[in-house]
Amino acid sequence: MLTNSRIWAVIPAAGTGSRFGGKLAKQYLPLGDKTVIEHSINTLLARSDITAIAVALHEDDKVFSSLACANDPRVLRTNGGSERSNSVAQALMALEGADDADWVLVHDAARPCVSQHDIQQLLELGCAHAVGAILASPMVDTVKRSDNSGDIAETLDRSELWRALTPQLFRFGELRDALRYCRERQFAVTDEASAIEYCGRRPLLVEGSCRNIKITYPDDLTIAEVFLSGEER
Repeated sequence: MLTNSRIWAVIPAAGTGSRFGGKLAKQYLPLGDKTVIEHSINTLLARSDITAIAVALHEDDKVFSSLACANDPRVLRTNGGSERSNSVAQALMALEGADDADWVLVHDAARPCVSQHDIQQLLELGCAHAVGAILASPMVDTVKRSDNSGDIAETLDRSELWRALTPQLFRFGELRDALRYCRERQFAVTDEASAIEYCGRRPLLVEGSCRNIKITYPDDLTIAEVFLSGEER
């Protein structure tokens, strides 16, 4: 047992996946014998220490209920919002019985390749941290900042730069309050860690595998299929 507090999970999945250009949201695209979101949810369902998973969906979603994982008693469905942070906030409200001191894992629907090893590391280190933690990957590419014309303005020092991944792990009450704080002030929140940071807190970075890619463009599906084939989850 990693913690005396319960562990819950949230998956924001109300997006339409516009970069793919098709009618089907990217989380429902086929990946092997399942859809993208099924891989993401099933990895969390494989853990007996997760009490329940709240999935925030578009109000017009007609696909999710047809998936096998939607019938799991630990999977809760709720409507999401127009922004990721709104969907996460809605999903938190769906976790009936969650206490402020409980932990919540927030995971992208479109990250089907996260490993059990990385989740375990995140939980072990994050639950021992005062604030919480996120999976992240050190930046290996040279990073440029552009000006308004699209020219290179400068080359950034990548030694302290990380790519934020998911899951991200925070206390239920602190994450709920941080999202509310940012919403009331109209702060731009692109991940849960940024909401916590706006409140003056510093989450821990836990190095995760670079295989934990987010399905954003069509080529990502091919890469994810390679990662998932034969990999111990």
